[in-house]
Order: sequence, then structure tokens, then C-alpha cells
Amino acid sequence: MVDWLFLAKALLLGVIEGLTEFLPVSSTGHLIVVGDLIGFFNEGKVFEVAIQLGAILAVLFEYRQRFVSVATGLRSDPKAQRFVLNLLVAFLPAAVMGLLFIKQIKYYFFNPVSVATALVVGGLLILYAERRTHSVRIHQVDDIGWRDALKVGCAQVLAMIPGTSRSGATIIGGMFFGLDRKVAAEFSFFLAVPTMFAATFYDLYKHRDVLSLSDAPMFVVGFAAAFVSALLAVRTLVRFIATHTYEVFAWYRIGFGVVILATWYWGWVSWSV
Repeated sequence: MVDWLFLAKALLLGVIEGLTEFLPVSSTGHLIVVGDLIGFFNEGKVFEVAIQLGAILAVLFEYRQRFVSVATGLRSDPKAQRFVLNLLVAFLPAAVMGLLFIKQIKYYFFNPVSVATALVVGGLLILYAERRTHSVRIHQVDDIGWRDALKVGCAQVLAMIPGTSRSGATIIGGMFFGLDRKVAAEFSFFLAVPTMFAATFYDLYKHRDVLSLSDAPMFVVGFAAAFVSALLAVRTLVRFIATHTYEVFAWYRIGFGVVILATWYWGWVSWSV
């Protein structure tokens, strides 16, 4: 028998995942907070990781011409080869740190209070990044060198702490390292593909013993919702940053984080810690 309330919760979390994955507000943090609030719990948090696949495919669909061009030109096109090398170099730091510390991170930081703290701290860093004087060296994704890619990859390691935001760490980190605002955002989108594919399939494999066929409707609903909402978010963000800064996201993070911390401190909401 279908549990429609459970599927409604999966739909809600799928929409939240898609809308927040590529914005500098932390999708994992939002999933943890909302999941805790609505009583959606799953073994090993595997659902929250698995539905990221829908968001990844949204990026592949939106930039399909770029990825097809890279795939077809990989043998002979230096630009395609450098693009793949940059993604690999940027992916490695988070991959290594994830394999070493993911258990500890999930145990200590996958709770609303830790998320709220990271949201506030990250918001303050975004405000600082936006108000400092920028020295832009790189105006095209194809101009990124492997050293710049490695720096962005090291920034992505910070996003292993929920509430930090993978896109926020890579975009703001990229701006610190001299990337143009739009270039930093697009490279963050591209870097999400190997990073999130690896995290998704590793987590599914690791928790394969707790998955069952009865979970399929939950994953399908969450996956589809994440794909559609992520596609909308990516298109909207690219247009938005053409004429705006990221300060609005910083203030949103700070406000959201402060509300969670306040309701926890005064006992208005029984957040898990």
C-alpha cells in the first residue's frame, strides 16, 4: 500500500534539493533541517544523497552541448583535455577527505544545530567576499589552469560540513582565487558532476543492505522533483548573477541560521543535536 504522506515528504525534499543544490545556501543543510522538522528519517541519510542524482542530471541536460563537445574532442582537443583535467584535479581533494572522514562528519555534523552554525558563518564569509576588492584574472572557464582548479577543489572540502554549501564554497572560493563571478558559478556546476556522482553511488553502494524495492517510489519522486527544480535553479542563478551579487543569499543564510539557533536555544523547537 502506497504511503502518500511519505511520498509527499519525499516530493518536498526533492524540490528543496533541486532548488538549493546550486545556490550558495547548502542543500544538505536544508534537507537535514526540513527532514528533522517533518519527521523524515532514513538509514544513513542515503535518500538525501541519492536524490542529488536528479540535480546532477539537470546540469548535464542544461550544459549538454558542452559535455558532448568535451566527450567528442577529448582525444584531440587541448581545451577538452584541460577541462577534464581541471575537473579531476578539483574533484580529488573532496574525494580523498570524504573517504577518510565521512563517517565522523555524518556523526558529528548532520544535525540542525551544526547546520545553522555553518549557515551563519558561511553567510558572513559571503558578505566579506562580496565587499572586498576583487582582482579578476580568469574570464572564461577554458582559461582556468590546474592550479586554480586545485584551489577551488580545496575550497570544496569545506562543504563536507553540512550548512557550508558545496556551490557556495566553490563559487566564493573561486572568486577569492581570481575567477569571474559567472565563471566561478559555471565551474561549480561542472565540478558538481563528478563530485555528486561519486558521492551518490558510493553512498548507495555502502548502504545497499538497507535499500529495498519498496523504497523505489520514494526515490523516483525525490529524483524527479530534484531534476525539475534544479534545472529551474541553474537557469535562474546564471541570469541572476549577471546583474546581482550573492549578498541576498548571505543574508538568507544568516537569517535562517539565526532562527534555527534561536528556536533551539529557547526550546521552541526540539531540534536533534
